[in-house]
Amino acid sequence: MDLAELNGRGLVLVGCGRMGGALLKGWLARGIEPGAVAVIDPDPPAWLSQAGVAANGVLPDDPAVLVIAVKPQMMGDVLPRLQPGRAGRTLVLSVAAGVTLAAFARAFPGAAVVRTMPNTPAAIGQGITAIVGNDRADASALDLAHSLMAAVGNVVRLDDEAQMDAVTALSGSGPAYVFHLIEAMAAAGEAQGLPPALALDLARATVAGAGALAMAGDEDPAVLRANVTSPGGTTAAGLSVLMDERAGLPPLMAQTVAAAAARSRELGA
Repeated sequence: MDLAELNGRGLVLVGCGRMGGALLKGWLARGIEPGAVAVIDPDPPAWLSQAGVAANGVLPDDPAVLVIAVKPQMMGDVLPRLQPGRAGRTLVLSVAAGVTLAAFARAFPGAAVVRTMPNTPAAIGQGITAIVGNDRADASALDLAHSLMAAVGNVVRLDDEAQMDAVTALSGSGPAYVFHLIEAMAAAGEAQGLPPALALDLARATVAGAGALAMAGDEDPAVLRANVTSPGGTTAAGLSVLMDERAGLPPLMAQTVAAAAARSRELGA
């Protein structure tokens, strides 16, 4: 769908922090006019006025989309303040972790609701977002949600909302795991005698390059790993520690994702 088609009825964005701001910049770049966007935020960023986007003003009576991009902990305060009547023909799009479709259905009876889970690389247009809709979200609503989230990266559609907790734990929280991996690699390089700045540069570039290589082709990560690993070589020595079945990365990552998924379910409850 051409996002410029939203210019007639407009779009309301509740929350213009890092994620909301990244989305808005993507939408403006894809043809949504600044005057068609209304932002609600207690502390709107300065760039909004420079871009011609109004904040905390009069809202359109019948916007095409209502995007809710606040932290899940704030949702209990935010939802009652939004007028359910605005959602008669309005697509409600959630960017909040853990808040279920049922919670939005209670706040906006009869509305088409699409729940999304983007991740922080959306800030540079390299995100991955999972989307799932309620029973009211027909094909056109899902297509619109897909187009909106595609402004900041790739989009996948889920078959069942129950998958969202695992998505949140894997790709939603996943960038933080990778950032910590960079920290740990850099610290390990320092421990082997490298200057801190050099160790960090090497760790960053290695993770970025390996990620780009993994995305560049259709080869399975296991094949890419094997291509780097010579029998009896240095990589094999390192992997013998990292791939240990009891103390290596596989069980640690399983525990990490499980803990994040459990927390997502708690937030949803």
